[in-house]
Amino acid sequence: MSYIAVIGAGSWGTTLSYLLSTKGYDVSLWVYERDLAEEMERTRINSAYLPDAKLPENIKISHQIDEVMDKARYIINAVPAQHTRSVFKESLPYILDEAIIISASKGIERGTLMTISAVLKELSGHEVAVLSGPSFAREVIKGLPTAVTLATEDKDTGFMLQEVFNTDNFRVYTHNDILGVEIGGALKNVMAIASGISDSLGLGYNARASLITRGLVEMTRLGLAMGAKEKTFLGLSCLGDLVLTCTSPLSRNYTLGIKLGQGMKLKDILDQTKSVVEGVATAESAFELSKKYNIEMPIVEQVYKIIYEEKDPAVAVRDLMSRPLKAEFYG
Repeated sequence: MSYIAVIGAGSWGTTLSYLLSTKGYDVSLWVYERDLAEEMERTRINSAYLPDAKLPENIKISHQIDEVMDKARYIINAVPAQHTRSVFKESLPYILDEAIIISASKGIERGTLMTISAVLKELSGHEVAVLSGPSFAREVIKGLPTAVTLATEDKDTGFMLQEVFNTDNFRVYTHNDILGVEIGGALKNVMAIASGISDSLGLGYNARASLITRGLVEMTRLGLAMGAKEKTFLGLSCLGDLVLTCTSPLSRNYTLGIKLGQGMKLKDILDQTKSVVEGVATAESAFELSKKYNIEMPIVEQVYKIIYEEKDPAVAVRDLMSRPLKAEFYG
């Protein structure tokens, strides 16, 4: 049976470790915090990120990345997007030549504006697949029905990994548009912040539906400019994940939007949040990408201004609604 290393013990990394260990794989989980790693090894519970689930004994838990990488045929990146580069730089000496990396992290790297799979491929030179879609960790670990997308460059690799991840309650679809899957997974977090702001301001269901729809247009517009496939944005990794994160308080990004709409300062919100809220950094990267590709992305622009320029959310809504009139479909 193949060894699997999961790098990152947030709620999603912990959940994927649990999922794969129940299929009989030898799984090692790397935990950044030494104290948490020792506690998890002792109690089999991730008290910081997923306290309601007990981890099987066959998951090896360690703070030492070389121990976790030992013999790993498959390496799953569940590290927050902005920390992936630094963590995997440390991991490089321990990655087997035949290893395949699967990225389960959603975001766009600040500064370089690279997707996370591109960062991993640049660093390691290895084949990189992407696992994404509407998948709250709390529901997956409870065994509730979930469907996700697995994107690979090589079709045979996709079929192989599909079998690795698929379970009776975790359905995996293959796809070949890695870029589109990652753009969707990253930008939906920005739209979720906007949705939380909208709901916090009491703007109603009409506004939320419009925001989700027009948000999808912005995501698609950027994706096409970058070389992604249009059909990808109607799939699980884009539309599916967008609907999920824009409508549920289980979404960290939606919850952050709620608090911004209530008038809280970003720093205060983040100081109270244990897990990383990926949409904050992605809002900056998405805004910069819109300028780089000369793409009109008004929702992204307003979220960026609310987060980084402390623009009043009510004024941002007014500016969105008062833009020049135009046809719904153009270009």
